[in-house]
Amino acid sequence: MSTKEEVIKFIKDLPENVTLEDIIKELYVRKKIEKGIQELNNGKVVSHNEVKEKLGKWLN
Repeated sequence: MSTKEEVIKFIKDLPENVTLEDIIKELYVRKKIEKGIQELNNGKVVSHNEVKEKLGKWLN
């Protein structure tokens, strides 16, 4: 299925009273999730301990 077809199906599945802002927000979130999954599949991950270390530096 092409990207255009996916977006059309996605929009058709939304409620009738959806706003343009809602559609844009949902597409943005969906894109970010897909990017995250792609990065995970490509091995671009950060361990839990690395995250804790970085957050610890930012929060102190």
